[in-house]
Amino acid sequence: MLPELGKYAGTVLAAYGTSAVLLIGLVLLSLRRSRVVRRQLERIERERH
Repeated sequence: MLPELGKYAGTVLAAYGTSAVLLIGLVLLSLRRSRVVRRQLERIERERH
């Protein structure tokens, strides 16, 4: 199913792999940051009321 990449196969596949790892990392960091900010906002709201 992969196209024939010839002598560039290693480079192209490494670029795809690196991109996938970076994208997954960004998603995980975003989710983690979202949880932290949500907890901070909830704490602020509780203190306010």
